[in-house]
Amino acid sequence: MSSQFDFIIIGAGSSGCVIANKLSASGEYNVCLIEPGGKNNNALVKTPIATAVLMRLKAYNYCFESTAQTQQNNRTIYNPRGKGLGGSSAINAMLYTRGQKQDYDDWAALGNSGWSYDEVLPYFIESECQERIDDKYHGQQGALNVADSRSSHPVGADFIQSAINAGYSFNPDFNGKQQAGIGYYQVTQKNGQRHSAAEAFLSPIESRENLTVLTQCTVQKILMKNKTAYGVQYKSANSLLTITAAKEVILTAGAIHSPQLLMVSGIGAKDELTEHNIDVMHQLNGVGKNLQDHVDAIIVNKHRRENLISLQPKPFLNLIKQGYRYLKHHTGTFTTSVVETGGFISSNQQQSRPNLQWQFVTAAMDDHGRNIKMFFEQGISTHVCLLRPKSRGSIRLKGNDIGTPPLIDGNMLSHKDDIRDMVKAVKLTRQLLATPPLAKNNIAELIPGNQVTTDGQIEDFLRAKSNNIYHPVGTCKMGDDDLAVVDNTLKVIGINGLRVADASIMPTIVSANTNAPCIMIGAKAADMILSEHQ
Repeated sequence: MSSQFDFIIIGAGSSGCVIANKLSASGEYNVCLIEPGGKNNNALVKTPIATAVLMRLKAYNYCFESTAQTQQNNRTIYNPRGKGLGGSSAINAMLYTRGQKQDYDDWAALGNSGWSYDEVLPYFIESECQERIDDKYHGQQGALNVADSRSSHPVGADFIQSAINAGYSFNPDFNGKQQAGIGYYQVTQKNGQRHSAAEAFLSPIESRENLTVLTQCTVQKILMKNKTAYGVQYKSANSLLTITAAKEVILTAGAIHSPQLLMVSGIGAKDELTEHNIDVMHQLNGVGKNLQDHVDAIIVNKHRRENLISLQPKPFLNLIKQGYRYLKHHTGTFTTSVVETGGFISSNQQQSRPNLQWQFVTAAMDDHGRNIKMFFEQGISTHVCLLRPKSRGSIRLKGNDIGTPPLIDGNMLSHKDDIRDMVKAVKLTRQLLATPPLAKNNIAELIPGNQVTTDGQIEDFLRAKSNNIYHPVGTCKMGDDDLAVVDNTLKVIGINGLRVADASIMPTIVSANTNAPCIMIGAKAADMILSEHQ
């Protein structure tokens, strides 16, 4: 293998896979994509329902825990992050949502020219192979397959009908003219199997001679001289190796690892670097700051219908039958994203812009699915998350090497408006669940329980049970203020030859699941890089 490349991409997640594809497409440049995890090319990753298992397996998932969270009863909060080709797109629930027009217009208004909705929409379209919808908001020629679920659970239809009966409108496309409403989520699947970023953007180009993909290789630091990035040092097995980049190093390791790698390489706040005996290569105070995630609560109901996902005898026997159906036809319950239905609503009826998201699960679940006892219940779970929280957290170093997990402080519910909005969210969710047809089959509320009624009790419940929903962003924010880490071309401010292009660059979190926006970021970043080096 050559030790010299034109471009080195660090991290094969949703953004990194897209960039590797586009930079190598012409054959003009030698590109190296380097990833700490494995190839993820197996049945477990490809089978959609296995998301529930992948949430717990360290071979595919970093399984981070936060620091003790003072706003959440000093609990540690689970932070799963995908490991291996495809990154978190190899373990997520596969929901394809882009966010709202105003999300991106807000980015542009913050001084990030080129990132308005009208300017990023072409990159969503370019990347998408949409199976059902053919209009100006969607593409049919892209690499990423977007499909309707092949598992359409009847209790999911009850959720939609209850929402309509409660006064919400049906929306057949959350990524079209408007996001508001209730409906069926589309998923990144192809032929009933997971279509991760690696499956979409890397698998078809394995034979490109100018693309080198290194797995099980962990970058230890970005190498710099005279404020210019020129390569990386990485560990493979027990060997420490160096490769160089003639043009650029591109960091796509995600909102947790990207700021960590910058800091262990000497880019960050001076006091934090010196605390860990790291030579300061460039002071940039915003690295690791501005962490945002969607705070989430789950309302769980014991439910009368027997065809739910459960380890009780009858549902479990049905799961066995569904396994056979999946192996034979790639249809049925094993193709489920677990979250088939949901929607986007506003907690304030005077505002049309949604600030809450529902994700409905036809199973009883608790603690990120890690509470196994819950799977023996016959129930349904309704996630409700706050789309644009005002709370901000941070990623800080625990040690001076990349192998030491960083300190993740989400600091969720620290802003009083977030608590207020989440209390309202719980009330709205309960109103929905009290509406037929769901209400006819709901037996009892398991979480938080019927004894929780007042605003104060709901707040106590949120501090005791709320979590994130795995959408960390913002820790290498794009902008021109004191906390900015990259400019609007995603170049690290003050360093030549180094960009960041992943969820960490979002100045504010999008009102959606973050996989599709990360693919958009990768596609746009690649075009900016190519235009500069032509």
